[in-house]
Parts: sequence; C-alpha cells; structure tokens
Amino acid sequence: MSTLQSNLLENHTPTGREEAWRFTPLKRLGGLHDGTAVIADRVSLAVKGTLPQGVTFTYGDIAAVTETDDAIINRVRAHTAQGTTLHIAANTELAEPLFLHRTQFGVDSAEFARTQIRVGNHAQATIVLENSGDTHIAEDVEIVVEPGAHLTLISLQEWGAATIHAARHHAVVDRDATFKSVVVTLGGDLVRILPTVDFIAPGASCDLSGVYFATEGQFFEHRMFVDHKVPHAKSRVNYKGALAGNKAHTVWIGDVFIRAAAEGTDTYELNRNLLLTDGARADSVPNLEIETGEIVGAGHASTTGRFDDEQLFYLMSRGINEADAKRLVVRGFFNEIISEIGIDDVEVRLMARIDDELAKAGK
Repeated sequence: MSTLQSNLLENHTPTGREEAWRFTPLKRLGGLHDGTAVIADRVSLAVKGTLPQGVTFTYGDIAAVTETDDAIINRVRAHTAQGTTLHIAANTELAEPLFLHRTQFGVDSAEFARTQIRVGNHAQATIVLENSGDTHIAEDVEIVVEPGAHLTLISLQEWGAATIHAARHHAVVDRDATFKSVVVTLGGDLVRILPTVDFIAPGASCDLSGVYFATEGQFFEHRMFVDHKVPHAKSRVNYKGALAGNKAHTVWIGDVFIRAAAEGTDTYELNRNLLLTDGARADSVPNLEIETGEIVGAGHASTTGRFDDEQLFYLMSRGINEADAKRLVVRGFFNEIISEIGIDDVEVRLMARIDDELAKAGK
C-alpha cells in the first residue's frame, strides 16, 4: 500500500457519525474498518466439486468493476489487486447449482478477499456461496451479469459464534438480464452485508431476498442499494428477520434511487421483523428517492412486531404445545424466502439451523 493510499484510508476511517455507519458497533469490527486488523495473505474461497464445461475459476490480478465509498471495501482493494474470478461463458446453461465454499482459518488474523463473478451473454446459472465456521473476513464481491443472462446468487452465512464478516455484493446488470440474490444470515458475532445493484441498460431486473435470525448479543446488518439510472428496469426487495435474546440487534436499510432518466421504473421493497423476546432490537429503514414521475410504480413497507397471538392460539387449540407452535410460526415466517432457494438439501439444512437457533434462545 502506498503512502498516499494509507493517508486516504486514514482520512476515511468511519467514526460512527456517518449515515452509513451510524448503526454499526465499530468496536466489534475487529479492526477491519480502521487498519488495525492483522491481515493474513490467504485465499479461502474454493469450488466444491468439478467445474462444469464453460466455467472457469482462476486467481490473479483483477480490476475493480465499480468504485465504492465503503471504507472496508476500499481497504480490501488497497491491500491487494488480486482475487478469484469465476467466469461463466456466453450461452452456457448450468443444469445444477455451482457451490463455492470457504476453508476455515480461525480468528487469529483476518482475510481481505476479492471475488468477481462474470456471467456471459445469455448464460444461466445458480451459484451458492457457503460460509461456515469461525473467521474474520472482509470481502469485495463484484458480479457482472451480461445482456440476456440470468444469475441466481445464494449467499449462506452459517457462521460460528466468533465470526466477524463485512461484505459488499455489488451486481452490475445489463440489458434484459436478470439477477436474483438470496442472502441468509444465521450465525456470527457481527455480520454486515451490502447487497447493491447497478442497472446499466433497459430491460434489466433484480430480485433481492433475504432472511436473518439474530440471537443473544448478535449484530446483523443488511444494507440494500438499487440504482435505477436507466429506463424500464424492475427491482424487488424482500427481507425477513427474527430476533430472540437480550441485545440481539438487526439493521435493515433499503435504498432505491430512481434517477431522472429512469422512466418506466417498477420497484418495491419490503422488510418484516419478528421479535421473539424482550431485549431485542430491530432497526428498519426503507428509503425511496425519485427524480421522475414517469414510472410504473414505486413503494416500500416495513413492519416489526411480536408473535401473532391468533396464530399461536389456533395451533395450541389443536393440541400443539406452545414451544412447537412458536417453532411452526417462525418456520412459516421464513419459508416464503427459504423456499426460493430451490435446492432441497440446502433448504432442509437452513430450516434445521433455524430450529437450533430457536431452541438456543429458549423459544
């Protein structure tokens, strides 16, 4: 890192007063944001199984696709110009999901990781990022979805209790391309993920979905930003969270920017939170900024509440005990999004993890 880069990063170290950092407990970031973390040169991401035809996975120099003002991601980029690139050739259609998993390295040091996923013209793929165990990691994931391509990206945070994870998942979506993201966060001490989308040509669409379950002392933050800067693009955002235990804290920020040139935009964002115990806190902030009235539609909604007593009464009146009734309600709450993954063994595994988290919280 050059002296100039070091000075620039020092000047942009978050203090907690910035809008982007006002909810994040900076002292729990393990130094990922301020340069004090011990960074190990390692690459933890690997392909599970054999690469299908038309797919390459390489490590080497990569150039950033887009700029960012995120302090952690800029530290990652200043630290290294190398990373992994997953490329799916044009017109390739993957019949089965492609799994990428992380090797576990522990929490004595941190990893600064860069990954690019490139999906060629009219290609179709489902990619699953599996994260488990305990680690400290900051990751810059850039996704390029070329014209007519369809990508489903499933990101699974099944971390252990000591993990600190800060990530930006930024997708650039081209003409008539479709990007679907499903983010599942069920473990870790602190997890902060920024799923963002940049539409660069008409006809593009995205669907950002996610679930999170925070228990005692955990902090999970998900910040969406969808940039509608071209005409006739469509976006949908739907995140659901549950919280149980003292000082369980989740933050969901949904920002959609409809620029003056983005006529024909169709967008809606939704966040729902279920509080299972006292002492838990869910912050939910949906935002719309609109510079043109020539749109198909734009809206947002956010709800935070406790168990539906009528649902519990209905189940318990049919002989189901209270603990099992609550478990069924939570399962039903999450199932809408979990079922969108479309991979049976993954869905079963995630539901089992949700049951475990619920039992851990004593609910």
